[in-house]
Amino acid sequence: MSQQAQQMLDRHRETLDQAVEAITTRGYWSPYPESIKKYPEEAVKGAPARFEALLRQPFSLKTPAVAGQVGAEVSPYGFELGVTYDQPEQGALITAMQAAMPAWRDAGAEARVGVCLEILARLNALSPDIAQAVTHTSGQAPMMAFQAGGPHAQDRGLEAVAYAWQAMSRVPAAAKWVKPQGKHDPLVLDKRYHIVPRGIALVVACSTFPTWNTYPGLFASLVTGNPVILKPHPGAILPVAMTARVAQEVLEEAGFDPCLVSLVPDSAEAPVTKALALNPAVKLIDFTGSNAFGEWLECNATQARVFTEKAGINTVIIDSVEQIKPVAQNLAFGLSLYSGQMCTTTQAIYVPKEGIQTAEGPLSFDEVAGALAKAVEKFLSDNDRACAVLGAIQAPATAQRIEACRELGEVLLDSETREHAQFPKARVHTPLLLKVDASQRDAFSEERFGPISFVIATDSTAHSIELAREVIGEKGAITLGAYTTDDAVADQFERLAMDVAAPLSLNLDGGIFVNQSAAFSDFHATGGNPAANASLCDQAFVTPRFVVVQSRRHAPVEA
Repeated sequence: MSQQAQQMLDRHRETLDQAVEAITTRGYWSPYPESIKKYPEEAVKGAPARFEALLRQPFSLKTPAVAGQVGAEVSPYGFELGVTYDQPEQGALITAMQAAMPAWRDAGAEARVGVCLEILARLNALSPDIAQAVTHTSGQAPMMAFQAGGPHAQDRGLEAVAYAWQAMSRVPAAAKWVKPQGKHDPLVLDKRYHIVPRGIALVVACSTFPTWNTYPGLFASLVTGNPVILKPHPGAILPVAMTARVAQEVLEEAGFDPCLVSLVPDSAEAPVTKALALNPAVKLIDFTGSNAFGEWLECNATQARVFTEKAGINTVIIDSVEQIKPVAQNLAFGLSLYSGQMCTTTQAIYVPKEGIQTAEGPLSFDEVAGALAKAVEKFLSDNDRACAVLGAIQAPATAQRIEACRELGEVLLDSETREHAQFPKARVHTPLLLKVDASQRDAFSEERFGPISFVIATDSTAHSIELAREVIGEKGAITLGAYTTDDAVADQFERLAMDVAAPLSLNLDGGIFVNQSAAFSDFHATGGNPAANASLCDQAFVTPRFVVVQSRRHAPVEA
């Protein structure tokens, strides 16, 4: 191990040990503060100016050969970024990454872990700047962009490093194998074991969470010895480019080829993802995005191990509640957060058409639906607060989808446009809430990405559970929520969660929401239903990224 890599590992050894403990105990832990007040005041106050200095400029990274320039990002808040990026020549890049891989492999697991921990530490220090880039590419509101784009994303990257370290460190470097032979001398072999990477990894980033969904695959592949190509969404390149720059700087300081982490940006008019995904040298692919492209990767990139997080029908079932107001407030926040552009946002809310029981008396279906609509409306009544929670719609297609979906049911709460005080051209839309009958399955059983949700009238809670089992079984789900005051029904919800392999949030009515997950404790997706074939993060997410190659030889005869 190089002296620099050793120093990096020593510097972050305590963080590594605590991360491994955290994934074992599953309690709350994070080394990266989510409060912006915990970061240096100068770094926070200077972030907007540093972001502005990046605009309308070329963004340079190390690359072996340049094929051209791309860059046409437009902030969802209404202005062009004007940043241009080198697009590497693919053949030269693949060759350079393959040439760099043996040294990265041979450095050993400890060196790679040290380098990855240093990258994460520097990314954490850069969180205020990354937040600016995330805000103006994804449309996330500033506070969410800081937390989800910075420390929470870094948590998920560290989580992947911890799982990988745990898996790699369980393989001994060497062993002496002695097999007794009775009266004869034993058979003695010296054995060596090598962690060997699969090959080049491709991480296909999404536009809505360009760091949070990228860091798990990036760090899981890099720490296990695989060079990584980062392929950002054309609308959200800057946060991924900033990440690549930090990674390249640390790799170079530690004595490795900076091209071990490389950015390959493209444009919507000339995409390159398919060509990269089918390259024989690419052996690992991480993808977050649409069902259609995720399924294309799974079916066509057969030379690679493909990890996908796609889309599903996230579901809440209401059977009974103590009080409807805190439940409605909790759901209202979840439906409003980032304008429903989260892979965890609830779309289908099942309620018996005969209504529900509460500690305050029965409520009809219409009263439950009305309470939910009223809670969203009240929560977003203050425009400044609304804009701080909603953020902006990342893609114009999402705004168009809101218009098209109004015809799918009876409008309980119409989506409104809002004007942002600082950015008048921002695409800000409140949630659309629709009332449908369970028979209108075509309306609610297709993913409608964005702030679009359905309150579905069912025959009973048993019918709600049956429908949820069928729809999630067919389309998948990342989240499942449920409400009941009956322990027996709660057990039914628990069994449903296991049947459809979707994580359950039961009776949430306070400061925790169904569409939030905590690294080191919550498994994000399970890999057990059609919404995702992998979980962020578990052993199955990291162990396919390397193999163990052994060698054996007769041990020297002792004198």
